[in-house]
Amino acid sequence: MEGNVRTIAVYFMFASLNLRGVVKTSLYNNRYGGDQVIRLIPKVEQHVEALKDISEQVKVDLWQPSSVASVKLGSAVDIHVPSNSSQLFFQSLLQTGMTFKILVSDLQDLMEKQSGTCARCRRSNPLYNYEVYHTLEEIQNWMLQMNQTYSHLLYLFSIGKSYEGRPLFVFQLGKRSHPFKKAVWIDCGIHAREWIGPAFCQWFVKEAVQTYRSDPVIRRLLNQLYFYVMPVFNVDGYHYSWTTDRFWRKTRSNSTHFSCRGVDANRNWKIKWCSEGASLHPCADTYCGPMPESEPEVKAVANFLRKNKKQVKAYISFHSYSQMLLYPYSYSEAIIPNFNCVESAAYKAVSAIYSVYSIKYKHGPASSTLYVTSGSSIDWAYKHGISYSFAFELRDTGYYGFLLPESLIKPTCTETTLAIKNITNNLLKESLIKPTCTETTLAIKNIT
Repeated sequence: MEGNVRTIAVYFMFASLNLRGVVKTSLYNNRYGGDQVIRLIPKVEQHVEALKDISEQVKVDLWQPSSVASVKLGSAVDIHVPSNSSQLFFQSLLQTGMTFKILVSDLQDLMEKQSGTCARCRRSNPLYNYEVYHTLEEIQNWMLQMNQTYSHLLYLFSIGKSYEGRPLFVFQLGKRSHPFKKAVWIDCGIHAREWIGPAFCQWFVKEAVQTYRSDPVIRRLLNQLYFYVMPVFNVDGYHYSWTTDRFWRKTRSNSTHFSCRGVDANRNWKIKWCSEGASLHPCADTYCGPMPESEPEVKAVANFLRKNKKQVKAYISFHSYSQMLLYPYSYSEAIIPNFNCVESAAYKAVSAIYSVYSIKYKHGPASSTLYVTSGSSIDWAYKHGISYSFAFELRDTGYYGFLLPESLIKPTCTETTLAIKNITNNLLKESLIKPTCTETTLAIKNIT
């Protein structure tokens, strides 16, 4: 334990030297000046086809859905239009007859306002501020500090290294009463630009350790379960989203002859790999990679879950945005064998979210509630016997999109923490009363 902490401390000492430079470049040298974000809704099939044609001719960044292949009739499409593509894009769009709404008229201006002096002053506070977004270096330094302060409930370890050599840190959260307690895996930040995810993971750990004595539900959960919490899954991509491209999504690997880098870490799992909803093109945001588990980050998590498959009973991954709670399948509209149990848990969780600030979340199978994807982490986890497998799409529904203001971190994390307490508390109860809810049938094992 001491050697592990000392090694981690040395890493942080060198990593923190770059922190000041990261903050200075956080406005990206006016990279997004004049960029807009628009929303449109295809009302006829011709609109869907027209959008696909336009996307092949004009470079734009789809925020929702993540690829043009997932555009559906009657569903909102949010598009980040770079200023140097806007004239051709809007000319092409007008020819289709589609109407649209401007969500953000100047992306750079919005980012400048959100990154004003108040946020910087609050970040410089000597006490760690959970209501601002933090760089990777800040988050990992926080992990070391928390590990030292709450050593009776936290154990910090690394499960491997990223493509660029950064450690992949995970917390074991829980009372170390006996080594083989049931466990829940939680990861955040699998997509780099979704900053509210890592903010939630930090909030959840903070709430758990600080309310252990005062909250009987938290105390019961930490006494009877371990939570394995990975605050930043895609460490290279997250770092890059702070230094260079705020809207970077993928990892930062470079395994092809193309100039494009990175793989979608939520299309890289060995479950219906690179089928519908994923791309074989290295430049696509949904690029599935050259092979399943090609990304060291994905392989490290998959190896950990395989090694601990008898212990881990729930898998929960945090994304944004859309306000949804999703469960398998992502790749197919087939119904999972333990649908009733999972659907009941999801319904109770979104009801818990609504009870706090009246924020509505949709819930259901990922394929029909959001869109079809292949090679996703929740399907992989489910296939490997983790029968409670969920993906949260946190706030909002598109008004801010990936630029959720720091003022909304606290309410978002407060309501989501209640949902996690609800899911895991029910998991404890149902594992005793309804063992079939926590057993995955042989049908799942036969998925290839």
